[in-house]
Amino acid sequence: MAVALHAGHELSPQLAALMRLGDDERRREEDPYTGYWTTVGDHALVVDRSRFELDLNRSRSQCIYVEPSQAWNLEPWTSPPPPPVVERSQRMHDRFHALAEALITDVVVRHGWFVVLDLHSYNHRRDGPEAPPADPVDNPEINLGTESIDMGRWGHLVDAFADGLRRRPIRERALDVRDNVRFRGGHFPRWVNHHFGHLGCAIAVEVKKFFMDEWTGAVDWSLIGDIRSLFGAAVRAMVEQR
Repeated sequence: MAVALHAGHELSPQLAALMRLGDDERRREEDPYTGYWTTVGDHALVVDRSRFELDLNRSRSQCIYVEPSQAWNLEPWTSPPPPPVVERSQRMHDRFHALAEALITDVVVRHGWFVVLDLHSYNHRRDGPEAPPADPVDNPEINLGTESIDMGRWGHLVDAFADGLRRRPIRERALDVRDNVRFRGGHFPRWVNHHFGHLGCAIAVEVKKFFMDEWTGAVDWSLIGDIRSLFGAAVRAMVEQR
């Protein structure tokens, strides 16, 4: 299963009326184009709601950003979302997790095991469009979050996926792929691994936004396709190890 939790940009009318941030500011913190990569899975979940309405990679109580400290010190709202709106986001959080549980259960019944790829992208030019990018020593092109995985049980699959990403070059060079450097996996993969870790695993996959300009939004579609092909090859390598 391939999941893009932060691919969406839509807001409900109630939250759109309260939104202080412009579209560009909001998109900078979302994960645009990650939905295209979900085609590498046998099953795909792409969330169309903006993470500012519903962040499914955070716990139920934190799934809507009420304070700036929850949103990279941005001030998303002209006034705080009222309790009924917050509660609606929390109910959506509940429904998504119920759907994910049903899908995982169905896959396990039919196949006996599963892997979830939790696909994200991340910024590396936070100091501004004219400033140098963040140090690549601390910002690999692909960061795998594996902290919550039972590596004794599923480490061979994680290693096969990582090796598959490293072996196939993109534009004549191998990507820098490392584990748990910037990100160790958020709420969703931790939830999957906690509840279903005896049956399979969820790998958090964070791709540095080297495929786009995070300030202007300009995207290299050819590179998007190359990354999708890379993921497909890595998935095949992982399945062969099973």
